[in-house]
Amino acid sequence: MNAETQNLHEQLERLQEALSTRQSTLHFAHAGVSLVVALIFGGATAKLFWDSAKAPYVAWLGLALTVGLAVYSLVRYRKGRTVLADELVRYETMLELRRRLRLDDPTALLPR
Repeated sequence: MNAETQNLHEQLERLQEALSTRQSTLHFAHAGVSLVVALIFGGATAKLFWDSAKAPYVAWLGLALTVGLAVYSLVRYRKGRTVLADELVRYETMLELRRRLRLDDPTALLPR
């Protein structure tokens, strides 16, 4: 192997290692779970406001918690989209490296 091929293999290994853990999935999971919990707390808070003539302090606390979880969900979703865009760029770079190294070319393995 020449130096350029060795360098390409090293870049490929680094990209594969970086892409082995998908951080965007974690961000999207946090966004989804916090949104569901925010909807549950929002429903309970709305029920407290609906049933009470004078809003109890628990309802205001529930409202604050609902808004906080919704904002957290939005932040994690946006972070997940940003990380996903970066992961897709790195994935395309990895595919290009594989093409340049001819790793997926079955004719490269045939004897000539």
